[in-house]
Amino acid sequence: MSGETDTAGLTGFVTLTRREILRFLRRPRNTFVPPFVTNVLYFSVFGVILGNRVGGMQFDGQSVPYIVFILPGLVVLGAISNAFENSCFSIFHGRWNRYIEETLTSPMSYSRMVASYIVSGATRGLLVGALIAVLGAFFTSVGVARPFYLVAFALVITLLFSSFGVVGGLWADDWDNLTMMNQFIVRPLVFFGGVFYTLDSLPSGIYRDLTMLNPMVYMVDGVRYGFLGASELDPNLSLGVLTGLTLVVMAIDTYLFRQGYGLTD
Repeated sequence: MSGETDTAGLTGFVTLTRREILRFLRRPRNTFVPPFVTNVLYFSVFGVILGNRVGGMQFDGQSVPYIVFILPGLVVLGAISNAFENSCFSIFHGRWNRYIEETLTSPMSYSRMVASYIVSGATRGLLVGALIAVLGAFFTSVGVARPFYLVAFALVITLLFSSFGVVGGLWADDWDNLTMMNQFIVRPLVFFGGVFYTLDSLPSGIYRDLTMLNPMVYMVDGVRYGFLGASELDPNLSLGVLTGLTLVVMAIDTYLFRQGYGLTD
């Protein structure tokens, strides 16, 4: 009996994950066109036009063209924004139209329900991040110096923000809350997370101390290490801390589902 239940739960996990992935794949104009256009502008303005004026960035003892320097940060911005938005929208849309009740009454465990939303959100984040990286290759030549770290950081940060998106989807009361969280919380943290500047360029004191409390700093620096093989922080420590944080947020997601937070009136 338990074996049949486990099989049904696994089938439910695969089905729900497939449904959530197909939901954004079937709407490429909403999923891929906006980040494509936005990053063409980023690379054109910040990378090409301003990059020629800025010149090379002194980073970890080496001079890096400015457009190459900002590319990892733009990949992070696109990946985590879309991972967060996807799971956040999926949860809230299901609550708003009340079809999430069908998921809650399925034979899946709460951990598998949460995992479905997290995996689908992370998948969207990874696809958008890869799109931005490929797009950047048309503006400048960039390699992958540390492929293991690049893949590891990409997986961790998309899973982390997809997990945060689950919390956001449960918390949001209306559609405006979804826009507010992405535009006024996620994006500002990224822009102040070392996307366009090095940590060494910050004055010592409160500005640098506050910056070091921003988790985006470690994500951007880790992805930059994957691309360039250079970093300002210890990539192993950053990866370990982010992995631990991801597991904690996933556990919180499961707990909130089990308690019915935001799922029931």
